Amino acid sequence: MAARLAPDAIGAKHQSLHHFVAKAPWQDAALLSAVRAFVLPKMERQAPIRAWIIDDTGMPKKGRHSVGVARQYCGELGKQDNCQVAVTLSAASDHASLPIALRLYLPQAWTNDKARCKKAGVPKEIEFQTKPQIALAQIRQAIKDGVPQGIMLADAGYGNDTGFRSGLTELELEYVVGVQGSTTVWAPGTAPLPARTWSGRGRKTKLLRRDDSMKPIKVSALAQSLPRKAWKTVRWREGTKGDLVSRFAALRVRPSHRDTWRTEPWPEEWLLIEWPEDKDEPLKYWLSTLPTDTAIATLVDTAKLRWRIERDFQDLKQEIGLDHYEGRGWRGFHHHAALSIAAYGFLVSERSPIPPSAPIRRALSVGIPPPPEGFRPRGHAPAA
Repeated sequence: MAARLAPDAIGAKHQSLHHFVAKAPWQDAALLSAVRAFVLPKMERQAPIRAWIIDDTGMPKKGRHSVGVARQYCGELGKQDNCQVAVTLSAASDHASLPIALRLYLPQAWTNDKARCKKAGVPKEIEFQTKPQIALAQIRQAIKDGVPQGIMLADAGYGNDTGFRSGLTELELEYVVGVQGSTTVWAPGTAPLPARTWSGRGRKTKLLRRDDSMKPIKVSALAQSLPRKAWKTVRWREGTKGDLVSRFAALRVRPSHRDTWRTEPWPEEWLLIEWPEDKDEPLKYWLSTLPTDTAIATLVDTAKLRWRIERDFQDLKQEIGLDHYEGRGWRGFHHHAALSIAAYGFLVSERSPIPPSAPIRRALSVGIPPPPEGFRPRGHAPAA
């Protein structure tokens, strides 16, 4: 890039480009806003925004001075290791998706070490936040910015957090989020017991209660107890090796998290369970606030739309270089990420005008002039 921009001063231009990424005082949020304003309308011409997807991505990194590096779970490695983790919010349609917000997660080991944060250029106002808290802040900002809304999707790392799910409900957003098999719910036809009748002595209580005969159940145990007729075979999309098909069950349940601290039971939600025929136990679980008349095929199709974020991360890292940043500072990390997303957004916008069913060769050839009269490709014999 430096050689193209300044062939007579490559070294100086190379240094100025490094400064542009690592030190220059431009706002990464402003760039992401401009990218979003440019790309989303092109995506929407092809299909409406259907979902907002919350996820995080890990980038292996050694040492202790690069901002946010700590020993934590890294999805790219599939294990605990030294890495940086960024929380992202993406907007997705049936044909494309785009990250519209990204923020580095700082573990408490970092936020408690003010000297190390200062050296890495972490803004003073940044305090420790869990990943679900960062995600909710990104969602609130997207709503404030008027981004076209969709159903919230997230994996169990976020869906297990009751505060995250409650925050989505307070924002009047429907969701389909993963949960772990250890999550407890009230099975259909059961609910926490009402508050005890006051005897006239002691303090009155309005809190719900449980007893030995009325308890919530783990979703993994609930899945094991379902009859065979509860399971339906559902196809949700075409994959590279054929249709993607699995077996699912959907039922209405009530979450049970700390309901003995509440005066009213949690509202009913959908519990969606995936249990392939060839597996010994269920594979995945989701909770959803989609309407009660939602078909199981729609639940499955919506839950599985989250796979798009995995493709985004793969392309951002392998094609764009999201994980190639070698600096140590907070500003440089977010600048590099924003520039990577800008490049990715350009590619998404270029793909969007090409309908999925249109001949790609024809779509790409629009605007290319015809070959001149008498044109003969190299190596071809004369027409005679």
